[in-house]
Amino acid sequence: MKKLLAVTVAALVALSSGGAALAEKNAPAKKPYVKKERTVTATATVQAIDLEKRVVTLKGPEGNVFDVTVGKEARNLPQVKVGDEVTVKYYEALSATVYKKGEAPQVEGATEGLARTKPGEKPGGIAGRQMTVTATVEAIDMKKPTVTLKGSEGKLLTVKIKDRKNLENVKVGDEVVLTYTEALAISVEKAKKQE
Repeated sequence: MKKLLAVTVAALVALSSGGAALAEKNAPAKKPYVKKERTVTATATVQAIDLEKRVVTLKGPEGNVFDVTVGKEARNLPQVKVGDEVTVKYYEALSATVYKKGEAPQVEGATEGLARTKPGEKPGGIAGRQMTVTATVEAIDMKKPTVTLKGSEGKLLTVKIKDRKNLENVKVGDEVVLTYTEALAISVEKAKKQE
């Protein structure tokens, strides 16, 4: 679970640097709650395919060319042809809820899911995972500003907070439930005919 806490908090840091704002939830408690989401979509064109090595060379929308190694999970790789378009959508979300000591639900773990196209179809699929961690606030430094969190295995991790105001209603001993969700969807479309 150490790895789970590190991954989830790393996601918190990455998303908080994007300007996540804390808002009050349940007015009397005045404990912070944050939810930050983003979706990125990119399209690339297949330039070359090495089926033996399972490497696909793609050209991005800005002309950048790069290789992608495709795992054996992509069972329909032979259906991909030079000129096909590959569309990738990436979604990630993070929510963090602060509770008074002893009030947080003690949930921790990860779930994963995978769906892929049927044999013989153009490759595509969706993969996702969600990780939840409950941590305790061990220290708050308003000058930096940072929060030191302690996971269920006792590991400490210090997280930089973008705005000091987000720490006003947080106290040492409070508990934080962090849920990080990510999903990746890939689809391949036939090559457009040249006119």
